[in-house]
Amino acid sequence: MEQIIRIGMDTSKHIFQLHGVDAAERPVLRKRLGRKQMVAFFAKLPPTVIGIEACGAAHYWARELNELGHEVKLIAPQHVKPYVKRNKNDGRDAEGLCEAMSRPTMQFVPMKTAEQQAALMLSSIRERLIARRTQLSNAIRGYAAEFGITVAKGLDKVEPLLAQIAQDESVPALARELFAMQGREYAQVAGRVEGDRGQAQGLAPRQCR
Repeated sequence: MEQIIRIGMDTSKHIFQLHGVDAAERPVLRKRLGRKQMVAFFAKLPPTVIGIEACGAAHYWARELNELGHEVKLIAPQHVKPYVKRNKNDGRDAEGLCEAMSRPTMQFVPMKTAEQQAALMLSSIRERLIARRTQLSNAIRGYAAEFGITVAKGLDKVEPLLAQIAQDESVPALARELFAMQGREYAQVAGRVEGDRGQAQGLAPRQCR
């Protein structure tokens, strides 16, 4: 096999399509590998430059391939698309990646460490919990209004409102039970938000980027 100077790798959960070129830009590698085969293949291959679309598990594979001595370049999907030929398939995607990474003006995505990805995961989960907390507080106030009980907006008003409803016998027993159920869920979500905030504050700035 001619010396490979660059490989575009189209990834999925189980199948990896490779397209490699030599110094003359001639295709010298077109290969389809399974997950386990891929690791073994690159472990034996002399160090080269590998381009991967920055999506899915791209950062994981970039770290793995770096450990094997290769240089990995991650490219945003929108920057790869212009280089993919019509009648898209895995082979053309890999070829497009190989072509895109050769462009002098191409912008690459910095590889994230496992710690940075954990920080991003925490941020995403926290945002979802905050949205759920807001949804619950709005629902509780909305239901309360149906029974003639209104309060100003604000998270600090939710628990006093629930306490008021629990003591209000003009509210049907079933409704009070349901308010209590929502209150327990609200308290659980709010507690997790506060717990996650402590974790987020403890992260180094470089991990939260």
